[in-house]
Amino acid sequence: MNEPMQPELAKVIRTQSDTYDTFTLTLAAENGRDKFSFAAGQFNMLYVFGVGEVPISISGDPAKTKKIIHTIRKVGAVTQALGKLKSGDKVGIRGPFGTNWPTEEARSKDVLIIAGGIGLAPLRPAIYHLLRYRNLYNKVILLYGARSPADLLYHEEVQQWRGRFDFDVEVTVDRGDEQWHGHVGVVTTFFPKITFLPENTMVMVCGPEIMMRFTIIELQKREVPDANIYLSMERNMKCGIGFCGHCQCGPVFICKDGPVFNYPKIKPFFGKREL
Repeated sequence: MNEPMQPELAKVIRTQSDTYDTFTLTLAAENGRDKFSFAAGQFNMLYVFGVGEVPISISGDPAKTKKIIHTIRKVGAVTQALGKLKSGDKVGIRGPFGTNWPTEEARSKDVLIIAGGIGLAPLRPAIYHLLRYRNLYNKVILLYGARSPADLLYHEEVQQWRGRFDFDVEVTVDRGDEQWHGHVGVVTTFFPKITFLPENTMVMVCGPEIMMRFTIIELQKREVPDANIYLSMERNMKCGIGFCGHCQCGPVFICKDGPVFNYPKIKPFFGKREL
């Protein structure tokens, strides 16, 4: 895209309900564009005409560029409007923007992926990449937690992942129900059950900030170097290019310098609401 503030047209191919408040939108390019290239961890700005614009992480496979996929939670006017779109409807799209997960730096290392709630969506492109090039990585582990069974994303796909012999997947909920027979507890309760080489492990984390703070504490207890920890911060983004300043966190802009950050870069400012 030549002009970063000028949306391009995209057509809705499919809208799929994932949970009671979350859906996945599949878009195809319009106006002759033949592909959407992106790196795992990046985001797009999606524009609903007459309503507004919102940043949404890309949640599809980076190797499949004919369509672009976003998993979206309905939390405001724009996301509610996106959820009402039907096949054939048009949206504006800008991007991709931002930094990406360290899939190249993780080669020949153990990889620990920790997701909370909808935080699995920004991590899914990295998972696709890791599994496509599985022979380039050592142990690959996913710890995934949500508030309740109704909040869990990608049920069928997660079950497929759990069936692989080369991918360790653990799923938990904060509160179970009568149909839930899995683990109950916060995602960090899995740490005593998993094994990895701390000094040779790359960690990718995305979820609520309180979950990420406690995850970092557990990683530090296991002596994982701070430099090996990466977080996705998607707080307060508005323009996607660092122009409006709305997402500034200390000296960095989430949209331009992130959303994926190496932990030491934001350690002095992480978790401080006033920034």
